[in-house]
Amino acid sequence: MRHVFFVVIKLLFQRKRQTLVSIMGVSIGVSAFIVMSSLMLGFQNYFIQQVIDLEPHIKIKPREEKQEVKEYALLLGEKPKEKDRILGWQEIIEDLEKHPEVLGVAPRLVSRGILKYGVKDKPVTLLGIDPQREPKASVIERFLVHKRLQKLETNRTGVILGVLVAGSLGIEDLGKKLILVAPSGQTLLVTVEDFFESGITNIDDARVYINVKTLQALLEKQGEINEIVLKIRDVNRAEKLSKEFSQRIPYEVESWQKAYRNFLSIFKIQNTITYMIVFSILIVSAFGIFNIIMMTVLEKKKDIAILMAMGFTRRDILLIFLLEGLFIGFVGALLGSILGFGLQEYLESVRLDVEGLIRTKGFVLDRSPIFYLYALLFSLFFSLVSSLYPAYKASSLKPVDIFRSQ
Repeated sequence: MRHVFFVVIKLLFQRKRQTLVSIMGVSIGVSAFIVMSSLMLGFQNYFIQQVIDLEPHIKIKPREEKQEVKEYALLLGEKPKEKDRILGWQEIIEDLEKHPEVLGVAPRLVSRGILKYGVKDKPVTLLGIDPQREPKASVIERFLVHKRLQKLETNRTGVILGVLVAGSLGIEDLGKKLILVAPSGQTLLVTVEDFFESGITNIDDARVYINVKTLQALLEKQGEINEIVLKIRDVNRAEKLSKEFSQRIPYEVESWQKAYRNFLSIFKIQNTITYMIVFSILIVSAFGIFNIIMMTVLEKKKDIAILMAMGFTRRDILLIFLLEGLFIGFVGALLGSILGFGLQEYLESVRLDVEGLIRTKGFVLDRSPIFYLYALLFSLFFSLVSSLYPAYKASSLKPVDIFRSQ
């Protein structure tokens, strides 16, 4: 076996430039795979984790009107009419709390409204919550800047503003007074008790929390709610549990996967496109490996015949060229992993305000070691495949025919 490795090293160093180019091609593909996977999955995992923590795992709400009515209303620029309340919600909550997979249940009253501060006004989504029950059904306190959720209990006219809502109104301090206008035209003077920062732009730019009893009084809907939110033990079972609950609850039961299915579908498309690009790079590098090994076989026919005459078997010749391809793939993967790690370190150190679907102070990376393992396996696979035909061609040469042609 030692003689096989000797020949492999000899062949690689005889064509240094071509070998180096092939190794660089593999390393670029590997580093691209590591960095793009890290960026892509880092963003996706961050978004999904924020959604899981921020939004209810399962939501129960009134069913909307028939689709035909909904489409007609949307065509006119109006919101389709809904049954705007959940009847018997206390009994539903008591029943759900007995389920072994449910960690917490909380009622909500959701409505639209307008906040006025000086000459500025801002359309917002009002979430009337029970300050005692809400922390059991969500992790809202984790996103509060000053951790003053219970102020909504002691101060019934207190509100918690999304940070972008506060920014739009020019509010930076607690204790500021605002006017809250309900859809019916009723107004209420409210006080800023805290700020809410989730990192998801659409939520921070619209959401306002208020005590559910205060919102019920403002909307003249005493004792009414239009949402029940649940927190469960295993978030991956949300879809299954929502189907189970819908069998016995006469309202729409929606899992977080269903609520954000459009984003999840986009993520799948994004993953497909990204990996197609990376695999294209690896395939190009594989053609480079194929080219260098095939050229070696064509140029070294006489040497191969001499090796066979000296006692090298066809299996040895096959192994020589397979190992040549695997060597290029392994070294390329090693260099690519080092390059990918360096690029990850650099991207993680970059500080910039990223604002779009989510808001961060820099790139969100997934630094999982599994990317390096996958990159190594892919590079070895493509290297092996690209060297199969040249290796087979070399092992099938007939020494007698080669010597006769000289």
